[in-house]
Amino acid sequence: MDNKAVILVVEDETVISNILMAKLKTMGYRPIPAYTGKEATSLAASHCPDLVLLDLGLPDIDGMEVLASIRRWSSVPIVVLSARQRDEDIVQALDNGADDYITKPFNNAILMARIRNALRKHPIWKADQNQMRLSFQNGSLIIDYDKRIVTVDGQEVHLTPAEYKMLAFLARNAGKVVTYSAICKELWGPYVGDKRTLRVNMANLRRKIESNSADPRFILTEIGVGYRMIDSDEPENDKEPNLP
Repeated sequence: MDNKAVILVVEDETVISNILMAKLKTMGYRPIPAYTGKEATSLAASHCPDLVLLDLGLPDIDGMEVLASIRRWSSVPIVVLSARQRDEDIVQALDNGADDYITKPFNNAILMARIRNALRKHPIWKADQNQMRLSFQNGSLIIDYDKRIVTVDGQEVHLTPAEYKMLAFLARNAGKVVTYSAICKELWGPYVGDKRTLRVNMANLRRKIESNSADPRFILTEIGVGYRMIDSDEPENDKEPNLP
């Protein structure tokens, strides 16, 4: 798993997008470009970014609508980067849920500082009762939330952002049955209406972390309900046989 924070860069001007992408890479982030509003909402749902850098002047959908749409289902930090300098636009963006607003032309150093600040204010993973868990361990499965690294049997496992988020969500609820709908909402908000995409992601995740998917050590299927991360303290004979 790549431990770099994923930043969705929503900018329709190619030159500016390329500058932002290059700068973010040099600062140790993993940027993903989006050039339209529709692409932005789709990538925000499928790639689970840690922060969204959002231009307002998009060719298909106004950035304010993109902001409001993402904010309806996600608390991901959103930093607006726009040429609109009117007080009314800044107030509207902040009221719609933006975490920060930076006007163009922008200073690179200030922009990077604002991004770091937004990421600090929004810890990616929170434990219950607001107590941060820095890691999770279940036998040979270890999740380092701070570095976003997953290892099994001492070997690092490379997961997609969606696979990592699903694994971490189940780990935070270890021992509990988590419904299909709850997992879908955690990963994609309202954009996935059936379980097929979830099952594909789960199958891929299991291939990466389980030595035998038919006899899992970590994640069980609760037929017709959802999935359950086996609690590390759960007795071996209490683990039910797993079905696809």
